[in-house]
Amino acid sequence: MKPDHPVTRRQMLKTLGAGLPGATLLALAPEARAQAPAADPSATTAAAPPAAAPTWKFFNAEEAALMDAIAARLIPADDLGPGAKEAGVTAFIDGQLAGAWGTGDQFYRNGPYAPGTPQQGYQLSYTPAEMFRTGLARFRDAVGRAHGGQDFAALDAAAQDALLTRMQAGQLDFSPLPAAIFFAALLDATIEGFFSDPIHGGNRDMVGWKLVQFPGAYASYSNDIERHGVALVRAPVSIADGPRHGMDMQDMHGASGASGAHGTGAPAPRGAAPSPATRPQTKEPR
Repeated sequence: MKPDHPVTRRQMLKTLGAGLPGATLLALAPEARAQAPAADPSATTAAAPPAAAPTWKFFNAEEAALMDAIAARLIPADDLGPGAKEAGVTAFIDGQLAGAWGTGDQFYRNGPYAPGTPQQGYQLSYTPAEMFRTGLARFRDAVGRAHGGQDFAALDAAAQDALLTRMQAGQLDFSPLPAAIFFAALLDATIEGFFSDPIHGGNRDMVGWKLVQFPGAYASYSNDIERHGVALVRAPVSIADGPRHGMDMQDMHGASGASGAHGTGAPAPRGAAPSPATRPQTKEPR
């Protein structure tokens, strides 16, 4: 069903940042997305310093280019700021797929494999890494068949959106992988990368946080709790920019020499990590 009023990208992302399920992004405003211009880095990323070419941990170069093009349409660059491609979402997804989440370390993966219900969560046999590798290959083949062998990145914005909409509706054949489930995984991962702490590889220059005016990973907001009616205007802070945890343990416990991860120069906890609620969920046995 078409919305009664156009929805802007800023409105959509602010709503998503407040907790709306990510799978509704395309359904909310197909007209608004179709009108968004294709990414023009020279026009939209002037505020962000150029990033060095990434060293891929999971993707090959062809997969990374396709993921970049997909991300550029899911959250396109426009006059409000950089989009998902410019924010480094592909690097974020690459790191996630190369790690424990990608290999499904915490997944229950025994059968039976059936569609299940929404309450049962993710029900496929694929790990996220297997799903992305298979899904991107199937999508590349579908694009080539529909557009005379052209790559997805070479198509105009309207043609790209039409293909993504068909994937979302399950109208592309990725057998045995359901196309709609793969689309949901793509969209969830793109939103995570756009809004996660930059320490994880995405949200470059904190463009996602600046868009929704999120102040970042401050250790405490206790000084601001009683400041009613006062706007919190701060530059966002990443975990990487916060204070280190190597404080003198004597100040805390009255004795020096106390050991522990935070007192030995170990890396700070990840904190503000991407929400597992937007990832494929652990399969529940029936």
